[in-house]
Amino acid sequence: MRIHLDISLLRNFAVIAEVGVMSRAAEQVGRTQAALSQQIKKLEAELEQTLMLRNAHGVTLTIHGERLLAHAYRIIRAHDEALAELSGDTLSGSISFGCPDDYARVFLPPLLREFARLHPQVLVEVICAPTPRLLEKLESHALDIAIVSFPDKTEQQNEFLRREPLVWVGLKGSDAYNMEPLRLALSDVDTLDHQAATTTLKKVHRDYRIAYASGSISGLTAVVRSGQAITVLTQTAVPPDLEIIPESSGLPELPGVGIGVKTSGRISSRLLKGFESHIRSLLPTL
Repeated sequence: MRIHLDISLLRNFAVIAEVGVMSRAAEQVGRTQAALSQQIKKLEAELEQTLMLRNAHGVTLTIHGERLLAHAYRIIRAHDEALAELSGDTLSGSISFGCPDDYARVFLPPLLREFARLHPQVLVEVICAPTPRLLEKLESHALDIAIVSFPDKTEQQNEFLRREPLVWVGLKGSDAYNMEPLRLALSDVDTLDHQAATTTLKKVHRDYRIAYASGSISGLTAVVRSGQAITVLTQTAVPPDLEIIPESSGLPELPGVGIGVKTSGRISSRLLKGFESHIRSLLPTL
């Protein structure tokens, strides 16, 4: 019997494999969790192989699932390239794209991968830096487009593509939040996480000192992993080996931030419009 691999099934299978959680994958593809599970069962029945193992923490691929995923990526890429070329929608050229460090781990892989599948001839140059530095680069036309953060209570709320709560973050099992004075690892002084942390602590008269200040998210998280300080991140950006410090710690509640996209205004090319549209459609689902 000839087996037909439906492109939509393969695409949804790839999304599940990427996010590792069926409920999150269902949100991304716009289906119910039950419908998505049924699709995978159909795919497994057609191939007569178990592709995924479900557990309390999510899903993991079997050996057969890993093999299918490699084929799925190639098939989806070839399919999308063919459609783009034949429809005249394929793009080419280069574009400079900025993204805050703390969003890079979560947002960049799917954003860049999906765009590359559709437009393989486009070179995307990526620059990671805190939002104030990205805004400076946009203003000086050193960047074409960037994902940026805004204060949640701002007149720019209509520009938000999603909202994220800011959270206190520490090493799992650490009681660094009990230190007196509280030791903080924060980004540059003009960033939203730095301002949120210091402002809320001053309001509750909690003593603190800046143990580490840098625009590098890897440096901040390294200090937190030592157990010598805590930091502030958006909830999405919390690495799996660190934890959100609970409200019972006594730390003050932090505000949220809005996430949007801005362009430099230097050019208005078909490529820039296409990349901006891609970000606007995909970012709210990640």
